[in-house]
Amino acid sequence: MKNSVVLVTGASSGIGLACAHVFAQAGAKLILAARRGDRLESLQAELMAQWGTATYLLTLDVRDRAAVEQSLSDLPADWAAIEVLVNNAGLSRGLDPFQTASLEDWEEMIDTNIKGLLYVTRFLLPGMIARGRGHVINIGSIAGHQTYPSGNVYCATKAAVRTISEALKLDLLGTSLRVTNVDPGMVETEFSQVRFHGDQERAQAVYQGLKPLTPADVADVVLFCASRPPHVNINEVVLMPTDQASATLVHRQR
Repeated sequence: MKNSVVLVTGASSGIGLACAHVFAQAGAKLILAARRGDRLESLQAELMAQWGTATYLLTLDVRDRAAVEQSLSDLPADWAAIEVLVNNAGLSRGLDPFQTASLEDWEEMIDTNIKGLLYVTRFLLPGMIARGRGHVINIGSIAGHQTYPSGNVYCATKAAVRTISEALKLDLLGTSLRVTNVDPGMVETEFSQVRFHGDQERAQAVYQGLKPLTPADVADVVLFCASRPPHVNINEVVLMPTDQASATLVHRQR
């Protein structure tokens, strides 16, 4: 991975931030994209201090197609040859039955989890194909495999991510590009705070009595997939805590 250009979306926290750290340690050059520019600047300073990592920051909302295209078009020549794309930007909003769920929450999830991923990937693929190298790693979820009560549209978006990854592999057959879907179960990040619109008590209850995955656990898997020999493609990885057996079945210590 040394000197490879890696783009991580949603890099300001959680899995995206952890991915930035593992790729920095592996010697990659990092394009870090997220909405919160102040956090990106802090991360940039941290990576420089720890690993001497070359970084390029994009304060970017992937839902904005024009901004995605402009930001990626404006990359300097020595940053434009992106070899690994980690589509991590995503979120869950609300946990309500279909009939009472917020349409605004639905739209935010669809626009971020599906359309944002599509915008970034579609822009970068032609260049990867022309250069003869590239790897798209999509961060999905166990929710893309198993629908759970009140998960409705969030589960649908992650099922869509899984389908998009499968479609990419089919359409890219005959090229040297690789596509991987990484589908975690419960990971302790800002995920539940975002889902419950900042309700800290409700968010913390999600992880009580069990040991969830950490962002670093997921990032290690992402780096493993990206660092296989060029002829090896890890199609899909599903990882969950030992305390979790399915999307809804977990073991909690009393």
